[in-house]
Amino acid sequence: MFFNFSAVKLKSRLILSILVVLIVVPLIGHYYLSNEEKDSFEYLYSTHSKLELDEDYGALRASDLKQRILELNRIKNSVNNELRAIEGKRQKLLTELSVYHTKIEDTKAELLRQENELEKLKISVKQAQVAENEAVMQNSPRLAPPVPILAQSPPFYIPISNDYPYLCHNMKNCFDYSRCSLTSGFPFYFYKPDIISSELTSVSLNKIVLQVLHYNTHFTNSSDNACIYVALIGETQSVITYTQLKRLSYWGGDGRNHILIYLTKKIFDPPKFNQNINFGRAIVAQSFWNRTSFRPGHDILLPASVGPPGGEIWMDSPYMLPARRKFLLSFEGYKNVDSLNNSQQNFVELLHTFITETSVDQFYLKTDCDNQRIESNITDWCLCGDEIIRKSFLTQSTFTLIPPPLDVNMISTAMTQIRLYESLKYGAVPVFLEYDKIGLPFDEVLDWCKAAICIAGERIPELHWLLRTISDNDILSMRRQGRMLYEKYLSTVQAILDTTLAVIRHRIGIPPIPVVDTPSPSIFNENFKPIKMDPIIPDAEPEESLGPLEPPFPSPVYKRNFTIINVQGYDLWNGWGDPFKLYPHTPFDTLLPSDAKFIGSGKGFRPVNNGAGGAGKEFCQSLGGNYPREQFTIVILTYERDQVLMNSLSRLNGLPYLNKVLVVWNSPKPPLEDLRWPEIGVPIHVIHAARNSLNNRFLPYEAIETEAVLSVDDDAHLRHDEIMFGFRVWREQRDRVVGFPGRFHALDLNHGGWLYNSNYSCELSMVLTGAAFVHKYYLYLYSYWLPQAIRDKVDQYMNCEDIAMNFLVSHITNKPPVKVTSRWTFRCPGCPVSLSEDETHFLERHKCINFFTEIFGYTPLLNTQFRVDSILFKTRIPHDKQKCFKFI
Repeated sequence: MFFNFSAVKLKSRLILSILVVLIVVPLIGHYYLSNEEKDSFEYLYSTHSKLELDEDYGALRASDLKQRILELNRIKNSVNNELRAIEGKRQKLLTELSVYHTKIEDTKAELLRQENELEKLKISVKQAQVAENEAVMQNSPRLAPPVPILAQSPPFYIPISNDYPYLCHNMKNCFDYSRCSLTSGFPFYFYKPDIISSELTSVSLNKIVLQVLHYNTHFTNSSDNACIYVALIGETQSVITYTQLKRLSYWGGDGRNHILIYLTKKIFDPPKFNQNINFGRAIVAQSFWNRTSFRPGHDILLPASVGPPGGEIWMDSPYMLPARRKFLLSFEGYKNVDSLNNSQQNFVELLHTFITETSVDQFYLKTDCDNQRIESNITDWCLCGDEIIRKSFLTQSTFTLIPPPLDVNMISTAMTQIRLYESLKYGAVPVFLEYDKIGLPFDEVLDWCKAAICIAGERIPELHWLLRTISDNDILSMRRQGRMLYEKYLSTVQAILDTTLAVIRHRIGIPPIPVVDTPSPSIFNENFKPIKMDPIIPDAEPEESLGPLEPPFPSPVYKRNFTIINVQGYDLWNGWGDPFKLYPHTPFDTLLPSDAKFIGSGKGFRPVNNGAGGAGKEFCQSLGGNYPREQFTIVILTYERDQVLMNSLSRLNGLPYLNKVLVVWNSPKPPLEDLRWPEIGVPIHVIHAARNSLNNRFLPYEAIETEAVLSVDDDAHLRHDEIMFGFRVWREQRDRVVGFPGRFHALDLNHGGWLYNSNYSCELSMVLTGAAFVHKYYLYLYSYWLPQAIRDKVDQYMNCEDIAMNFLVSHITNKPPVKVTSRWTFRCPGCPVSLSEDETHFLERHKCINFFTEIFGYTPLLNTQFRVDSILFKTRIPHDKQKCFKFI
């Protein structure tokens, strides 16, 4: 048989093309082909069949095959183009489908967020309705500082009684209460230096006292409106007589509502007036008293006035540690008279008899001054040497004896008061021998047995054993308490005068003058309107509700104007309090029993699930806890980091329970006019700082209307749930610093003293106020009570204000701070470098801790080994329940 190889080659190509078409055509589908292409395909298929059956391949003309091949190539190219177009359409459809899926997910998330916001609004409306009902049903008076109701004329004349002593055994029958309304503010008038007053005391001393009293907030120049009248007596050349007293302009015949204060620099001289003088109804305040003339509940026993006029006195006192010093007990003095009562004649010798011979304790007991006597006509155990000499053994004494006056007719002498003054000043715990026979200054308000050992004279045989049983804890507690009494009430002329007036005011139940808030001037003028930008929705879990959004409302203020004296008067004088000022609120207010909020005392309370309790869903709907509802204020200190500040402010949008934000603008340059400020749902008050100082962080600004203050750095980055958890924890620990970044003070093993440490540690002693809650009460104490030397050191270093606040709070409460959550650092990523990155930062903080320790006399910082996480944080709960906080 003859083979036509050209025909075979052509046939192979044709078959290959047909196979390609057979493979491609099923992929594109029959409906994608045009009618012409369908006909061509059918024709090709039939031709292929014929070729298979036809044995004579050579009969087919080559030109027809070529034409058919060209046709097939055209069909192939057309099919490829269609495939490309179809793939493009498919990719476009897939892209559109992805976009629609994204929109659906975003819509679902937005729906969930809107449902969450709607739920918050419902809760907010419900709470607003409850608050409105409380306002309607309980018509409570508006809480505010007392409005003064003043007298309108000087005291009228009443003849003095012939009885002596005038029967003034208490204030009731010798004081004119009509001149001192409860809301009068206790104004007092001081007799200025003139001819009459110069007969009672020296002009120079009178001027010093006048200058000191000018600093007292109760001082008034109006004699008509005064509640009391203060006159100074002492240091005169002649003996004071009643005739001189009744010549005082407002004596009123009997001296009612007068305070006669005996002060003198010549403390070892006897008084320059007759002890039998009739002072009428006047209150006499002095440091020496006999038993016949002293009128308990009316007259006042003063400490020895040996201190400076005023100022800081911390540098005069030694370090409080160690608890046990060289001498267990000390006493030095001599008997300046021969005839002494037997109970006091030989107590030192008697004490020697009962000192355990085998004891390792050392004593400093001397009844011979070695020719260093201070001569005095006062019948008493007199002092030896000067204060410098006495300091040498007092600073080495754990305890020091203070016996009663040798003269049994005296309850107090200058010698007794100087011994007490110096023992407190130098940290030797007083031991009051025969306590019931010693008159102590301001003892109607001061608990002296909290700062001293008070024993009966019959306990002398047991005294050594008793002192040996006292622990280091109690020794340091008494020493610390004694130093507090010394610094606050005895150390200066100003302290003595302020305390004397405060005791009288306390007696008649008048609250102090309200403390002064710091003005909060806005950095913007009245006509300038800062540019606002749209609010930024914070990053948060949409299913986690942190609490309802409420309109701003302030914390109640001055709600305990008149009751705090009775309920917490002891603590005001002997503990955490300040008896000289009235604060709008304190962190030490008493709590109601947990059932009281459901039985008649529920105003303002928002118990969880109306008292039934519950997990996360019910928990987030109200604050719960033991206090009524409240909000907090954020205070941010900033300096020329505008965009960092704006970012921090933006993140606060929608934060529950936020009252307002105070931005303390420390920079001398005002904000740029085109700076865009975020809308965050609450007011942003920008305060113009008078100068660049870190102390501005803790000024008690009048714009702060809440008890809770969240102090935040402008670059701090806190989540909303962290802030809310910190706020809830602070409500239960409102007397402490509660916050996030923990630090500790570490012992310098190489050089002694303390080091500031920020390493990871299982013990903390500080929580930095760059992200911490504090009570506004501590802002007052930091600004007005803390020694000025501490604030000066903060300004010197531009550092350490947070350490100072931790020192202050731990000193007042004797408690460590509270750290919440696991967060250790809190700086925002990418923020400009702050002051804390400077290489001298840590060195300065080391120095601050040691300097503050020197001022306080000890280190008040206390260690803590725990942090606070939320209840249910690691508890497995049913699927239909929510945790209190999802991530905390």
